[in-house]
Amino acid sequence: MAVSHEGSDLKKVLNTSRQSFIYVGIFSFFINLLMLAPPLYMLQVYDRVITTRSQETLLMLTLLVIFLFLVMGGLELLRSRILVRIGNRLDVLISQRLYSAMFKRSLIMPGRPSAQPLNDLTTLRQFLSGNGLFAFFDAPWVPIYIAVLAMFHPWFGLFALGAGIILATLAIINEAITKSLLNDANSQHVLSQDLANSNLRNAEVLHAMGMLPNIMGRWSARHREYLVLQSKASDRAGMITNTSKVLRLMFQSLILGLGAYLVLTGDLTPGMMIAGSILMGRALAPIDQMINGWKGFSGARTARARLEELLNTIAAEEPRMPLPKPKGRLVLEGVTAAPPGQKLPTLRNINLTLARGEHLAIVGASASGKSTLARVALGIWPSQFGCVRLDGADITQWNRSALGPHIGYLPQDIELFDGTISENIARFDAVDPQAVVHAAQKAGVHEMILEQPNGYDTWLSHGGNTLSAGQRQRIGLARALYGQPVLVVLDEPDANLDEAGEQSLAHCLALLRQEGTTAMIITHRTLLLTNVDKVLVLKEGQISSIKPPTSIAPVARMTADGTRTVTPKRVTTLKPSARGRNNGEDTQP
Repeated sequence: MAVSHEGSDLKKVLNTSRQSFIYVGIFSFFINLLMLAPPLYMLQVYDRVITTRSQETLLMLTLLVIFLFLVMGGLELLRSRILVRIGNRLDVLISQRLYSAMFKRSLIMPGRPSAQPLNDLTTLRQFLSGNGLFAFFDAPWVPIYIAVLAMFHPWFGLFALGAGIILATLAIINEAITKSLLNDANSQHVLSQDLANSNLRNAEVLHAMGMLPNIMGRWSARHREYLVLQSKASDRAGMITNTSKVLRLMFQSLILGLGAYLVLTGDLTPGMMIAGSILMGRALAPIDQMINGWKGFSGARTARARLEELLNTIAAEEPRMPLPKPKGRLVLEGVTAAPPGQKLPTLRNINLTLARGEHLAIVGASASGKSTLARVALGIWPSQFGCVRLDGADITQWNRSALGPHIGYLPQDIELFDGTISENIARFDAVDPQAVVHAAQKAGVHEMILEQPNGYDTWLSHGGNTLSAGQRQRIGLARALYGQPVLVVLDEPDANLDEAGEQSLAHCLALLRQEGTTAMIITHRTLLLTNVDKVLVLKEGQISSIKPPTSIAPVARMTADGTRTVTPKRVTTLKPSARGRNNGEDTQP
């Protein structure tokens, strides 16, 4: 895993909006400047209009303040819209990179698929486009408002400064007592969501064996832990928030009382008293707003930290020079590999060469490394040592989006996606009807598709649950064969097939041989073993033997035209010296 040292991709994207943030700051400057209009209007009304009893002055001041309010409202609208555009721009610029990183992480850690990063991106975008961010643009104006109050009277300035320090201290305390709890609560929430998603994917098993109460109990325990942590954080934050609100209202009232005292002593005018109270509320508002919005800020900060961790851990794929179209020669040179996240290798020192058009069957006991070999051969999982080469080039050197159309892969667990049957077969590229039908016919699934309600236009839900396991497997095979791939890897393609399906699969392999397609087939069925050039036997992650198929399984070979040729059966005999112990050698009868 590569770690970027040139700055997070997320930070780079945010930097592209730097000019927009500057505009927001400029608008915030004028908005806060215009916030001085209400107290100054009050000051003029009390100290000039009432004393002079001039209606013309009142009219002009009122018209002026209405105009300033309209300007302020327009600037508020523009500021809000700019922040919304910043959030949308962030989503557009980073979402594909983020999706790609999620995809790669699911390959590196196959047991932990999660769409949480997309939720984190939504949380960050909503914070950037919400009111919570306004407090940070307005906070620099707190000293300015206090300075204006000090211009009215030094006692006003000192009182406002003390009130501001008290509320700022509460904001710091709020951060200190809730940060760890909110982080832990967010982590537990992510884990509980992942657990719930995992349970939903296995709903049939849970229902069939009555496991729902037990598995729901495990989820409830984790969800309850999240609720407890969030409740503790909310209780502490609520105490600080309510205290801040009460203190702010109290300070606004007390400064009015202080102003009244100064008016009685002749040190202040009534207009200054009223204007000072309004300015006091405006000076404390950003601090109070930050305290109230701290939960959203904390959530956005945690979401950004998770996003940066993911994007720094999963490096962006560097552009590669396109290589020529592969022909299908596959070589494994001393490959040692293990599933991602495991150190103990399940494959050790695998040396294998497949010429173009050659077919190899892979057999072996469970957990012998067959599926690992298939994934490593395709570059899905990296090798710890050694190298996998396709047409002489390290498989990791290929641009996967360019190589993918030339590769066919049928995993054990067939996943079909939301879309029509034709879209699934065409790998969600532009549908070529002729190529789709050709792949379906080659996989022996054309007639079955025509029997569906809308034929090739039949819509499949996620997983293709409207189809049987065998039907999904055969559509998955058609997807693997779409576009005339040069290398096809089939992991137990006959696991869910009946006898007719097996015959169709054997015929398909004969067609692939005729077309010169290189193929690796993991199987336990003897029918498929006779349609390959050689059979590799895996034992405990190592090659036990590579033999011709006639020494493994004596059954009929399927040809491309659908006929079968019979291979003379070989039997296993025991050498006299073995005295009842099978030495594994095969002899002719």
